[in-house]
Amino acid sequence: MSEIVVQKENGTVKKNLTIKNILSKFAPLIGLVLLVVVLTVLSDRFLTVNNVMNIARQSSINSLLAIGMLLPILTAGIDLSVGSVLAISVMLMGVTTVNMGSNPFIGILVCLGVGSGFGWFNGILLTKLRLPHPFISTLGTMNIARGIALIITAAAPIAGFPYMIQFMGREFVGPIPVSFILVIAVYVIFHIFLTRTQTGRYIYAIGGNPEAARLSGINVDRVLIIVYTISGLMAGLAGLVMVGRVNSAFPLAGLSYELDAIAAVIIGGASFLGGVGTVWGTLIGALIIAVLRNGLNLLNVSADFQMTIIGAVIIAAVYVDVLRQRKNKKK
Repeated sequence: MSEIVVQKENGTVKKNLTIKNILSKFAPLIGLVLLVVVLTVLSDRFLTVNNVMNIARQSSINSLLAIGMLLPILTAGIDLSVGSVLAISVMLMGVTTVNMGSNPFIGILVCLGVGSGFGWFNGILLTKLRLPHPFISTLGTMNIARGIALIITAAAPIAGFPYMIQFMGREFVGPIPVSFILVIAVYVIFHIFLTRTQTGRYIYAIGGNPEAARLSGINVDRVLIIVYTISGLMAGLAGLVMVGRVNSAFPLAGLSYELDAIAAVIIGGASFLGGVGTVWGTLIGALIIAVLRNGLNLLNVSADFQMTIIGAVIIAAVYVDVLRQRKNKKK
């Protein structure tokens, strides 16, 4: 077992960092690198500038949903409504900017506001109505949001958005997509939020032991409302990016997107039991899913078989989390 010795003013402190611990900590990143190497060998079209930028563009929506999903999972919760919240957010933005001809800035505020509003509603259902688990409350709002999205335009899509909204799907410098620049900026903000702010530390504390957090004076209900509001906000932002890419809003947008978001968070090293997970691990998880899908498409693997492979990857990631939890209990 290798040891790294760190010198301090008051003496010598030994940190027992074994290769096994390092591999465990950086497992998602190592997995992404290995996946890139394998796909590069299998397809000469994979590691090209255009394809890499395409992966960055394709991963943007799931990356935004996943960083929002990370917060509920850190509190040992879940948000099943993000895909439907994305749909209702973009549909109401379409009604505002295209059907009603309002200023696109107002439409963007509507998109983000509707997403935040549904997230806040999820938090209220969980904390004030005392529903037993966020699975139930977010499952209900998932259906409510999807139903409203279908009703408001009689299931018809809306197209022809202003340039300010379409800009989110354009390139920033050369081939670099605006959406991926946005993702990096959002992840930096979330990293600071979770590691440098009091609320961020409270989120981890609630996931580790909610009762202990409550007894220590943390307003658990308030933090949970913030968590689900931010999750909804990220769904609205992801919807804005999606509309920028396709210049269209449709009521079935975001269907099953919550599953990819959850998968990205878990593959990135977070735990369903709460209190464990990182911002950059979540980004790596989202990239793994995007790289895997892109590579399988280049290799002409059928969509049905792709679902099977990604499902197996998710099961493997959850099993790794189970093994990690067992190991921690033995200590």
